[in-house]
Amino acid sequence: MTLDELKNKYQSVLQTIQDKGVVLSHINLDGPKLFIQGAAPSEAIKNDVWDKIKAVDATFSDLTCDLSVDTSLPQPQQPEPAAAAAGDGGRTYTVKSGDTLSKIAKEFYGNANEYNKIFEANQDQLSSPDKINVGQELKIP
Repeated sequence: MTLDELKNKYQSVLQTIQDKGVVLSHINLDGPKLFIQGAAPSEAIKNDVWDKIKAVDATFSDLTCDLSVDTSLPQPQQPEPAAAAAGDGGRTYTVKSGDTLSKIAKEFYGNANEYNKIFEANQDQLSSPDKINVGQELKIP
């Protein structure tokens, strides 16, 4: 594959890198592989990039990614995809297909184990942290 073909294949990864403030030092072809090297502002962001890579190609046999963590880099603004400010100043999130409270917690807090915060804030509409429905509006404390 050419450099452009590999960049297209991993476009969602490159978009995440840009959105999350990862600073790239290299992006080029290394033999038949796309080579990406850079620094992420946090371990959570580095993990987000790797999650995207694995979503594109679980084997990532045509990619070499060397990301370090540099906490001196500026942290990106907290994303609120499919979210809007609620009247009380809090955030809301609309559940999408494939979402879990852990996945939503990782997105907002950088830690999947914080899912209980979201569950507790939404006990008026959730009977279990394992039962959420596409289209539900959840409060994000």
